[in-house]
Amino acid sequence: MITIILAGGIGTRLSQVVHDVPKPMADINGKPFLEYLMKNMLKFNTTEFVLCVGHKKEIIMDYFKDSYCGIPVKYSIEEHLLGTGGAIRQAFDLFNIDNAVIINGDTFVRMDYAEFYKRMKGEKLGIALKYIDNASRYGLVETENDRIINFCEKKDTIEAGFINAGIYYINKALFKQDLPEKFSFEKDILEKEVKNLKPKFYKADDYFIDIGIPESYKQACEEIR
Repeated sequence: MITIILAGGIGTRLSQVVHDVPKPMADINGKPFLEYLMKNMLKFNTTEFVLCVGHKKEIIMDYFKDSYCGIPVKYSIEEHLLGTGGAIRQAFDLFNIDNAVIINGDTFVRMDYAEFYKRMKGEKLGIALKYIDNASRYGLVETENDRIINFCEKKDTIEAGFINAGIYYINKALFKQDLPEKFSFEKDILEKEVKNLKPKFYKADDYFIDIGIPESYKQACEEIR
């Protein structure tokens, strides 16, 4: 199983507390957040890490170099901003990847990634969903049977339900459609194409945290060891 991690974002919302390193390298009790993600993936037979890097990429590349705990680490470098979709597609093209698990570099989700990968084989796209009590920061996901049928806009009101956990299974066939060099995976694939794709979903029932804002970063520092 190849694991692609999106680690190229600028992290504007977190910059007031994490400003000298890329967001995925934010310090969590003496280690970069990204290392917790990678260490977790070692449990699930990851054979290769591909890190999509851009902003302050040298910090990530100098830290992990070409391997982590004996697993090869490769880098897909954004010379200019490609958006989340462009970054994922570039990694697939650069390393001739057939399918992979994709993780957001600012989100830790505890779940069985090997089972997720197994269940999604044969799909163009699979997505992990997490049920939370307050989805106002993320927007709800509507499902039917084992498929996603809609991504709803964020609301100011507190509402419980499933959110996109930022964990994907992608087959290279997903990128056969005509897309620009730079595009958003969330906006241009998930939201626009959801009714055609009807991606399969997987319930992530365990721990979830997104360090994208100062409050949740502080929470991660208290909870993650």
